[in-house]
Amino acid sequence: MKTVSTTTLPDLRVRPPERASQAFWRRFRHHPGGMIGLVITALLLVICVFAPVLAPHDPTVQYPNGLSDLGSPLPPTHAFWFGTDSLGRDLYSRLIYGTRTSMLIAVASNVIATSIALVLGTVAGYFGGLTDTLIMRLTDVLISFPVLLLAAFLAAVLRPGIGVIIAVIGGVSWFYLARIIRAELLSIRHREYIDAARALGASDSRIIFRHAMPQVLGLLTVYSTLNFSTTVLFVAALSYVGIGVQPPTPDWGNMIADGSQYLTVSPWLVIFPGIFLGLSVLSFNLLGDSLRDALDPKSRPMSRKGAA
Repeated sequence: MKTVSTTTLPDLRVRPPERASQAFWRRFRHHPGGMIGLVITALLLVICVFAPVLAPHDPTVQYPNGLSDLGSPLPPTHAFWFGTDSLGRDLYSRLIYGTRTSMLIAVASNVIATSIALVLGTVAGYFGGLTDTLIMRLTDVLISFPVLLLAAFLAAVLRPGIGVIIAVIGGVSWFYLARIIRAELLSIRHREYIDAARALGASDSRIIFRHAMPQVLGLLTVYSTLNFSTTVLFVAALSYVGIGVQPPTPDWGNMIADGSQYLTVSPWLVIFPGIFLGLSVLSFNLLGDSLRDALDPKSRPMSRKGAA
């Protein structure tokens, strides 16, 4: 009597296709730098939202016991975790509220810069011709100026304040992103599905918003995230030279400027704001690089692990 083989047959069932969001998250979480940047960014957002809860003291109050008998800043103690500044204010509380100030300016100015770049880059890239020439020549002229010097000049001429800093940084941060979006639209407008939509009678606005914009959103997300680190440095640099966020509003830049006078005797006045500034810049750079790799279709593996 013959025996029937019990060899297990391979599983030939068709697996459901992977959704785009699942594929993006699978690629993103394999970047350790991106996960580190995401965690640090999330912590910064928590600090911004819950600053009144996390800060044990008022950041603008000068405490009588916040200075030593010689009138110098206090080192870290139980009462003042990160020490005090030259005016007897709690450094830890000022760092917490300084995070909120820097992130607020970074978000608002990036929204302005991204909006300007998206509009001008899309119009120049899609319509071309004289419109493209005028916009790109304007961009070339503005790019020829050092961005930080141009921002410092505008901030010095205008009345210093958070609103002015947001407008200035947003107004000088869109040049390169506009050129990138314009280059992407130049390649998109000649593709087959754009020609098909145009042949079917679709209007220019429908083609731009329905067919072109989805192709640009990934690129826009990556470069906007990377631009956050530059914006944070701009804010700190302008405040450091005295034309950014004005005291007594806490900001990393003016805290480093005040602490630089006591660097040899009270180094914590510079070290702690420098750590917060460095971590924020590092997190946005890591997050932007990982988003670029995760959104790039060429980074998708050709086959699953274990496939023949």
